[in-house]
Amino acid sequence: MADNQVKASSSSEPEMKGWLLKWTNYLKGYQRRWFVLSNGVLSYYRNQAEMAHTCRGTISLHGALIHTVDSCTFAIANGGTQTFHIKAANEVERQSWVTALELAKAKAIRAMESEDEEDDADALSIPNEDMDTVLRDLSPRLENLKTCYELISKHGTALQRALTDLESGDDLANRSKIVSERATLFRISSNAMINACNDYLITAQNQGHKWSKMMQHKRDQRQHLEEMVEQLARQHSHLEQAAHRCRPNPVTSATSDDEDNEFYDAQEDGASIASQGDSSFILKIPRSSKRNSNDATGSSSEGEEPKSETQQVLVVTESDTKKTMDDTDSIKLTTVQKTPGRKRRSKVPEKPNYPLNLWSIMKNCIGKDLSKIPMPVNFNEPLSMLQRLTEDYEYADLLDMAAECDDPCEQLAYVAAFTISSYSTSSNRTGKPFNPLLGETFECDRMDDLGWRCVAEQVSHHPPMAAIHCEGRGWSCWQEFTMTSKFRGKYLQVIPLGTAYVEFKKSGNRYGWRKVTTTIHNIIVGKLWIDNHGDMDIIGTNKAKGINCHLKYIPYSYFTRETQRKVKGVIMNQDSQVKWVLSGTWDNKIEIAHVISTSGSADSPVYKTGNYKTIWVRRMPPSDSDKYYNFTELACQLNEIEPGVAPTDSRLRSDQRLMEDGRWEESNAEKMRLEKKQRTTRHQREAEAETAAAEGRPFTPYEPVWFVKAKDEDNPAYDAFIHVTRGTYWDAKQKQDWSQCPEIF
Repeated sequence: MADNQVKASSSSEPEMKGWLLKWTNYLKGYQRRWFVLSNGVLSYYRNQAEMAHTCRGTISLHGALIHTVDSCTFAIANGGTQTFHIKAANEVERQSWVTALELAKAKAIRAMESEDEEDDADALSIPNEDMDTVLRDLSPRLENLKTCYELISKHGTALQRALTDLESGDDLANRSKIVSERATLFRISSNAMINACNDYLITAQNQGHKWSKMMQHKRDQRQHLEEMVEQLARQHSHLEQAAHRCRPNPVTSATSDDEDNEFYDAQEDGASIASQGDSSFILKIPRSSKRNSNDATGSSSEGEEPKSETQQVLVVTESDTKKTMDDTDSIKLTTVQKTPGRKRRSKVPEKPNYPLNLWSIMKNCIGKDLSKIPMPVNFNEPLSMLQRLTEDYEYADLLDMAAECDDPCEQLAYVAAFTISSYSTSSNRTGKPFNPLLGETFECDRMDDLGWRCVAEQVSHHPPMAAIHCEGRGWSCWQEFTMTSKFRGKYLQVIPLGTAYVEFKKSGNRYGWRKVTTTIHNIIVGKLWIDNHGDMDIIGTNKAKGINCHLKYIPYSYFTRETQRKVKGVIMNQDSQVKWVLSGTWDNKIEIAHVISTSGSADSPVYKTGNYKTIWVRRMPPSDSDKYYNFTELACQLNEIEPGVAPTDSRLRSDQRLMEDGRWEESNAEKMRLEKKQRTTRHQREAEAETAAAEGRPFTPYEPVWFVKAKDEDNPAYDAFIHVTRGTYWDAKQKQDWSQCPEIF
């Protein structure tokens, strides 16, 4: 295969073509394919003849992850949705491809950043044909100016020399004549220069007036379009409110999954408390969820269609006497048992009143990835994404209770409640976390009072990716978080791509899941509100293999009798029999019930449950929390100054600290400085990579300090990788040895 490979080393952009082996899922093996790397895109075909008409797959490299599996094998993933597993003939060929891919990725990132830094002048640009005409008119006039300038310089020098000779010469008459001739030539050249300048100025003014009119016309058109969009958004909002007030009672409680029915104004706080009539429900379970849901990592496959069969189950309750919210036993389960420790703050400085129109910023970013939108801190909250991910463990006591369960199905019910609890604060938290810098870390050691500690690190910048590891009483939890986003004008969707795992030490049971889609509504007009919706499969592995949980987050809709922000689900054993059911809301409480009998057919079973018990109740934030970003008590403590942390810790990030102190203008300036410094460091790293490639020597790409990329044994996708802890952070903290940390602030 090496003899078929061609490398365009003379070109400024890495380009390669050649035969490689690619893993295909439908054949479960490597197949020979023709690969082409060009313009920052890796494409493959079954053979060279297909290049003219059929491309089998592509990956854009600007947000891709490239990692080496072994001496001949490497993998390329575009943030989790698609992965190519490729095998070269030998180590040299593999290294040449990986080097070219890394260089192409760096060039693609630079090109993308250049486009993002362009201002609105691109939208108001002059048509190419008009620009060519103007340049043709101005170019000869500019040449005339240059010629006149040269003549003036020449005759001016001659005139000066003649004047000098006049002062020292004897033949005054002859020399005066020469001076007069030189002065006449200088005057003629000067007049020509003035005329050429006037000609150039008139032409430029005429064209400038034309351009100004064109730009004003485009500006007026754009402003008119923006006003139309805002007006349509207001009309849409008014129609939705009218529909909400006047809608008839539906004949069924089934919720439509149609995306168009999801986006409506949110109810007031407290309107989503579960009713007593929610104990019985129908749930459709995708049969494909019985295999490992982590197969959704997007491992590339040719000709393989996903299975779409579903099984409908009916859950009924034997008694309508569900335990209520004030049940003493239930409430006791979700009370955090704190031990005496250091006194921590319960509030942060109040949020200043800096009104700013979100639409004025976002309207120019339609179609872009949320993580690449340069947003001012006015829309942020004074926490980084690493700290926001740490908030997932606010209700880690659910994992403590799960660790004590002997029944793995009941244990999974508590794990499911834990995954749901991580969304509780999103009902009233609309601030955007700070995007972490590459190499930024965050530690949260709450062993003394809450019984857990975690460390997080930003392990990749393109695509943005964070890794976090947490350990508690009898359990450990880790995840790799990355996301993609879709901005559609009125709403913004955030689709998480990373995988999370929890493992219990006593039983060896392990469970993995992915988060559901989050949608932020009313970007243009109205009050921002957030909805979480979609399906989540929690898959048991290791000792818990075969035990699954299917959760459905019901999207918000006016046209349903379902409780808003509703979550319902079932926990199944190894034989796909439902053993526990779960019901509640992601912003209030979760209840579970044990299945006591089964009836109905195998395709449409009916499960009868006993009484429900409440296992999770949200701890509401203080009544005045809206003054400080709607933070919970734990959120207020995350950015509190703490001695002894790593120099890369988010607490030490200056722009975030300035924002918390209410100095937003200084924070915006500092944010720009840090981002510029990060770009400069990356450009230096890319230059070193290009130099190494030119010299034919290997280059080691950036490696995280506290996490390492390892094969994900629980993911059936071939050669799937995940960042896991090296286990060295807490030892380094104890020794206060931070020599490995990069200087990022």
